[in-house]
Amino acid sequence: MRPSASLTVTLALTLALAAAAAPSTGAAPDHDGAAGSASRYRNPVSTGFADTFADPAVVRGKDGWWYAYGTTDPLREGEGTRHLIPTARSTDLVSWEYVGDAFSEDALPVWADRSRGAALWAPDVRYVDGQYRMYYVVTETTVTDEPNDSAIGVATAPTPTGPWTPTAEPVVGPRHGAGGAGDFLWTFDPSHVVAPDGTEHLFYGSYYGGIWTVPLSADGTQAVGEPVQVAIDNKYEGAYVVQRDGWWYLFASSANCCAGPTTGYSVHVGRSRDLAGPYLDREGVPLLQSRAGGTPVVAPNGNRWVGTGHNAVVTDLAGQDWLAYHAIDRDDPYLDGTDGINERPMLLDRLDWLDGWPTVRGGAWASSDEQRAPVTDGRTATTFADGLSRAWSTTGPWADVDEPDAGRYLRSDGRATVVTRSAVGKDARVEADVRFDAGVAAPASLVLTARSVALTATLDPATRTLVVARTERGRTVDRASAPVPESVDLTTWHATALTVRGGVARAELTHARLGDPLATVALDVRHHALPGARGGAVARGAGVHVDNLSALAAARPATRTVAVPRPGALLRDLSDEFDGTTLDDGWRTVRDPRVTVADGALTWPTEAADLVGPTNDAGVLLRDVPETDWVAETRLTTDLGTDTVRNYQQGGLVAYVDDDLWARLSHVAIWNTRQTEYGTERPYAGRLSYGGTIVGPPDETTWLRLVHRTDRTGEHDVQAFTSTDGRTWVAGGVWTFPAGSDLQVGLVSHGGAGATNQFDYLRVSRLARG
Repeated sequence: MRPSASLTVTLALTLALAAAAAPSTGAAPDHDGAAGSASRYRNPVSTGFADTFADPAVVRGKDGWWYAYGTTDPLREGEGTRHLIPTARSTDLVSWEYVGDAFSEDALPVWADRSRGAALWAPDVRYVDGQYRMYYVVTETTVTDEPNDSAIGVATAPTPTGPWTPTAEPVVGPRHGAGGAGDFLWTFDPSHVVAPDGTEHLFYGSYYGGIWTVPLSADGTQAVGEPVQVAIDNKYEGAYVVQRDGWWYLFASSANCCAGPTTGYSVHVGRSRDLAGPYLDREGVPLLQSRAGGTPVVAPNGNRWVGTGHNAVVTDLAGQDWLAYHAIDRDDPYLDGTDGINERPMLLDRLDWLDGWPTVRGGAWASSDEQRAPVTDGRTATTFADGLSRAWSTTGPWADVDEPDAGRYLRSDGRATVVTRSAVGKDARVEADVRFDAGVAAPASLVLTARSVALTATLDPATRTLVVARTERGRTVDRASAPVPESVDLTTWHATALTVRGGVARAELTHARLGDPLATVALDVRHHALPGARGGAVARGAGVHVDNLSALAAARPATRTVAVPRPGALLRDLSDEFDGTTLDDGWRTVRDPRVTVADGALTWPTEAADLVGPTNDAGVLLRDVPETDWVAETRLTTDLGTDTVRNYQQGGLVAYVDDDLWARLSHVAIWNTRQTEYGTERPYAGRLSYGGTIVGPPDETTWLRLVHRTDRTGEHDVQAFTSTDGRTWVAGGVWTFPAGSDLQVGLVSHGGAGATNQFDYLRVSRLARG
């Protein structure tokens, strides 16, 4: 009878702790020492190697470096030469160095049409069963002889820097729209995930055609099932999918990516129990309907950054998630001059999970000041590149091994342990890359142990299970397990993690730490804390390979979000309940709006006019605002309906300086969708620049709110909020006005004739404090 894995682990740990003073396998200083990790950083993190680095994807290589990949563009101002998926690497996620391009101009995929200037966009890089995979967009192909026939390709490589070998055909080929020759749905922005059953899936798509998911072949190179649409067209692109606590989260970006200083690109999210949907937002609104849902994750917040979108998610060694994304500096929006390629450097900010929903920095969103850096290093974190430091103690026969991808690592030649000499904390995270020689039945465990008690996460190749156990004096007291899919090749590297936090011990097995676990298992240990625990790894026999081992204090999750601002005292002389039969004297009219006031509402048919551009032929109703911070709100009912194309009829609130400087929060028809768009127009470089950001989903009746604050520079920040019940508000983006601007607030109803908007009131209040 074979002894239990957890019993053997505990016995091995007893030997390890007894040998704490034994010599380590190498006295050379470990290159992952605490001095090698940045403690603070400032965005953008790509500034060391690039001025622009759009659509970033990030993966940790098996050599212990983090690698980032960007879309095709020149990297520096004035360079003028494009880089076909530029690649950078970092040891700390905030200081990056350029290491080359994935492709050269003469080594594009064979089906990329060079004669039409095919570019490669939006890479998504994964590590699956021993190989790196890069999914990417090819903008022009030879699959058809028509223009704009975008498709998704894949290339494989033995290391994160290549060489990349593209497949001879697309994974997802060009898809015709309804318009005939040259009309193709936008097959953009791939995102690859592996489901817990080991099956592989690809998300892709964009505004024209929506976002879809499709099953892939076992090698990830072909779509093999029926595609399923998961998000409405004309609203989202840039899908990125992770699983957390039994939910699949679909991150997607909305609005125009590239409108220079008025870019409102933002990330939204929905979640589903099923990978194929339906995905709903925090308020329960589906992403796949005309009044499409989506909860904001990051949007422009009034600092230097606009266009905060197209994200990836990366986890540091303490278990804290981070959002990697691109943004635009509103004071330097173009790579060269005042037009052309938008300059979109890579940003990194903390991603918090609050009540089951992700948001950047607790809802504060993009940072422009100094921030606490990710945990990527420390005395008890090692890639083994420079041997094992004195922070670790070992027992048993470990051998040093070196290979091109993983670099230097440890292989057991028998029962062996490697544990920290010092305690790592009550809440801790231990993780490592693990693989097994073919035919090996000996389990490998991550451990946290104090005296005779241990918590272990054991990957057992014989039973193909991931087991979390608590043992006391060699006896298993409690355990839980989950199966590992049969399709998973355990002779290749897989990332394992054991996190003890908040009274729960949780183990996870993934291909590459990218949020799509192959197995997860949790155990309640609330009454069995391990103060002073040491962490490490245990091999119960020969043929266990261990790399990138860390045992560190676990990150403390954020628990509070930015409070939704509240209206304070109502300013009655600046407000109107529309109780009469005419507009009161507090209104200023611009271009004679054709409105009626009756029965407690203002009714305004949409005008065949607009404020966007130089024409400025739309009517506007305006009221004064106080010199202090204020809140303006209206309740809007519209007959825009759903699904039909009614561009671009709308109604809503406006913060207005003049016809060329304003911000408008509207319920608007955008093709077949209905959205709440917060758009702005302002002068830039001798012309007018317009862009918008999207807030929460609308309904037939929608509450709209603008919140004004004056920042310490005197600049006016105006943030948008929407609600479908008047109680629960969705926070949206911020547009700014120069210090000294003479702002007014009011109502608009335009964008095309044929609809009618009804406003129940305009209320202006002081902003409540506290």
